Amino acid sequence: MKLKFILLFALIYIQNPVFGQNNFSDNPLDAVFETRDSENFWIAFDKMNKSKENPFIEYIEKGSHGVKAFTENRIINADSLFRVVKKRKADYILTRNVLNDLASKEKRVRAIYSALKYWYPKAKFPPIYFVYGRFNSGGTSAPEGVIVGTEMLQNLDGISGLIAHELIHYQQNITGKDMLLKWCLMEGGADFIGELISGESINSFSYKYGAQHKDKLCEEFVSRLKKSDYLDWLYGTTKKDDRPNDLGYWMGYKIIESYFNKQKDKQKAIDEILNIKDPLLFLQQSGFLDTYIEKYQKSKKESFDAFFK
Repeated sequence: MKLKFILLFALIYIQNPVFGQNNFSDNPLDAVFETRDSENFWIAFDKMNKSKENPFIEYIEKGSHGVKAFTENRIINADSLFRVVKKRKADYILTRNVLNDLASKEKRVRAIYSALKYWYPKAKFPPIYFVYGRFNSGGTSAPEGVIVGTEMLQNLDGISGLIAHELIHYQQNITGKDMLLKWCLMEGGADFIGELISGESINSFSYKYGAQHKDKLCEEFVSRLKKSDYLDWLYGTTKKDDRPNDLGYWMGYKIIESYFNKQKDKQKAIDEILNIKDPLLFLQQSGFLDTYIEKYQKSKKESFDAFFK
């Protein structure tokens, strides 16, 4: 069974700056899995019925950089965490042993890191923090590292592909005007390269829907891609039809894939995908939406090339 928090995990990325400038290790074997926060959470949890004070104060005070980063918009403070833990005590207990098999996943993730090192020698490798929050976020990418909301885990299925996706966000330095196209290239690029290095797809449902409704979606996307509004494509829908969330991941993936397949030097292509400077020019070079752009421009009585200006 796939992790239920997959979509939640990447939700915060669009609100954050690009992380490609951080000074993490460039050695894939240095990948750090930090579980100390999870251990401290359970120490606090076991004190709930024995202490008159809030035991989660200590959990936050002793917290790693991951807990500190997760506190601002998710944990909020020790009191808010305490309230949720008391209310959902049984749900937290279900996750008490979820990290027991983490060692086997570490080996897999290190192999994924090494694969990225081959494709992108300039890659940096952030630490991965397993923390406990308030059931409001499966995790995020932050300047401190990849942070996993452990209480959202039912098991570790799919976590390797998920970490691969977030790892790519750390490498990205995509610039240009903020528009739907740019954000889709970010997320689709993370999916594409993440899948390349891990062999795992984390958004199979939306990808299946995209393939089944390709023409309709491509026509709509061409009319929307220059706008800054990403509703119906990323992180939420208007419910105007039966589409799933995050079709922008699929669209970005297909554009990236088309570009990648056209390039003779595949390693150079990965570098270019991670460092897109002009999203519209990249789209034009990919050729993926050419047919739909020609149709759209014809309806407006404008030239094909004018679309990319």
